[in-house]
Amino acid sequence: MEDNFEALGLDPSLVKALETEKITRATDIQSRVISQMNNPGDLIFQSATGTGKTLAYLLPLFEKIRKSPNDTRAIILAPTHELVIQIQRQMERLAKNSGLTVTSTPLIGAANILRQIDKLKKKPHIMVGSPGRILELIKSNKIKSHSIKMIVLDEVDRLMDRHNEKTVIDIIKRLPNEKQVVIASASMPQNVIKRAGAMMSNPVQILSIEDQSIPESITHISLAVEQRDKIDLLKKLLKNIDPPKAIIFVNKVDMIENLTAKLKFHDIKTESIHGTIQKFDRKKVMADFQSGKLNVLIASDLAARGLQMDGITHVFNMDIPEQPNDYLHRAGRTGRNGLEGMVISLATDYDRPFLHDIENKLKIQIQKKRYFKGEITD
Repeated sequence: MEDNFEALGLDPSLVKALETEKITRATDIQSRVISQMNNPGDLIFQSATGTGKTLAYLLPLFEKIRKSPNDTRAIILAPTHELVIQIQRQMERLAKNSGLTVTSTPLIGAANILRQIDKLKKKPHIMVGSPGRILELIKSNKIKSHSIKMIVLDEVDRLMDRHNEKTVIDIIKRLPNEKQVVIASASMPQNVIKRAGAMMSNPVQILSIEDQSIPESITHISLAVEQRDKIDLLKKLLKNIDPPKAIIFVNKVDMIENLTAKLKFHDIKTESIHGTIQKFDRKKVMADFQSGKLNVLIASDLAARGLQMDGITHVFNMDIPEQPNDYLHRAGRTGRNGLEGMVISLATDYDRPFLHDIENKLKIQIQKKRYFKGEITD
């Protein structure tokens, strides 16, 4: 596919905006989605973390607004507060750097609804938000659903879970028949495609050729350890490596608080995000992690979905993911934009078959190492 943005039909102002962010070539998924979204019709696409999924749908959306600013309005649904804000900030950068008058506003449940209603009076082109708040505003007629020309479901596998699916379906049913539905995710199970596809009209499906690959700039190692010694080993690694910015993944949510407390006791600057954390607390944790006040973040796979932050140097698998796609998702937190990264997995004998499966499915080599006298050695 063509990797030149101008050849893909983007306006020079958008190409200039991308160059400001040092983005000069389209990824595979961006090329294919931009080309497809120039046509009418619904679209399902899957793209691994780090391949430019957000820009893949935002760039053609900006093009549509540039050409028809008075007739194009869109909704973008996202499952987490953080992802909503990340999408909003990307749109703000595109608008500022391109000089295009494309307006957008975030709509999340944790924020003051009266202020959001005031912003909606200015008729923004794009509304990005959580399903619950979007539906609430549609029901109260603050969002004029009949004017929506496009809806994007980002991280659709989360949006179609048992917590969100009914709300998402209700939103789509309230939109006009003549609309474009675009769904995107890093993970697209067949049952999600089937359920989401039922809300669409003959959707085109695009699977990025980059999806099952991990950047070569990432080093993968595993350290043999007994289950009872994992926390002690992790503490030593963090003290020794002192990573500028690291994420620790834990499979069991009920273990997250325990691990956080133990690392704090040893003066490691860490906090955690998980499903039960309050939105205000989560926002503060993410701000502290972004600023460098914290250099270690502990998370479950679910809580970390939508987390797209540059500068993460290390990923630690306190627990080994049982599915290769989960490892792919975790590894994608580091090694972004061509920078080096490292994934360190703490593996018991029980974990070895899962690591072997991950190596085969993702076509990577996970080097077996050991930690001895303060060093990672063969």
